[in-house]
Amino acid sequence: MAPTHSLQKSTRRWFITGAAAAVGLAASPLEAATQPRRLLLHNLHTKEDLDVVYRQGQEFDRRALTSLNYFLRDWRREEVLPIDPRLYDIMAAIADRLGQAPRFEIISGYRSPQTNAMLRRAGGGAAKRSLHMFGRAIDLRLEGARLRDVREVARQLERGGVGYYPKSQFVHIDTGKVRTWNG
Repeated sequence: MAPTHSLQKSTRRWFITGAAAAVGLAASPLEAATQPRRLLLHNLHTKEDLDVVYRQGQEFDRRALTSLNYFLRDWRREEVLPIDPRLYDIMAAIADRLGQAPRFEIISGYRSPQTNAMLRRAGGGAAKRSLHMFGRAIDLRLEGARLRDVREVARQLERGGVGYYPKSQFVHIDTGKVRTWNG
């Protein structure tokens, strides 16, 4: 099923922002790094694994981004949407600061509006305008790191929203406004 028109507009907006970061307009030390940026991911729902170098210096690897978009798809509906590549830099920065390999367990990436509505009806705590629906949020755990440490480092980065869900054992990160909450 095709995304709605408003979803397409919002997706275009973040894609333009992400594209600006991809060509080096974002100025954090991580984005200026010359070493390859790698993520090792395991999707808890699909049981898929992905080992990918998504960035070399200031250039994002388009093939890697395509693989990541598919890996982070809405697995319930088999829908794919471009994921904001700034999320990957946040993930890499969290792992770097905690001295861990960038080995993440993924709970949720992209969620279609239909899946998001289903989760809301089921009492799953999904926000009505969840950034998951726009490819701008990921729920995750970092292997070898305490959940509260992942949350604290993500908060210190001040690159977007950070939700802490200790009962469900995950941290939500997004590329929206800087804010924090506990679930």
